[in-house]
Amino acid sequence: MSYVIGANCIDVTDRACLDVCPVDCIYVGDRKSYINANECIDCGACEPECPVDAIFIDRTARADEARAVFVADSITFFTEPLPGRDTPLGDPGGAGAVGELGVDTAMVNSY
Repeated sequence: MSYVIGANCIDVTDRACLDVCPVDCIYVGDRKSYINANECIDCGACEPECPVDAIFIDRTARADEARAVFVADSITFFTEPLPGRDTPLGDPGGAGAVGELGVDTAMVNSY
């Protein structure tokens, strides 16, 4: 189980979720933020802090196609090279060390 950030986050600049994440696993793209499932400890602290209800548990998305695409997109963000990069982001061990990335997946770019 992990948490995922969905469509409601696109073009929203409130990042209250970043402030409460105890393991710094929420990475900032250009138009949206992404939770690294391998770094997330499933504490759920981020979910109630989101003012637009964009954060949900990945297992609840399996029955909801609109959410399921964001589960797959979150995986893509970390496992495939992002625009302008030669290698995938992977699991860098914390968003603070990486900083805001300023890029999103192709799916989010086309939204």
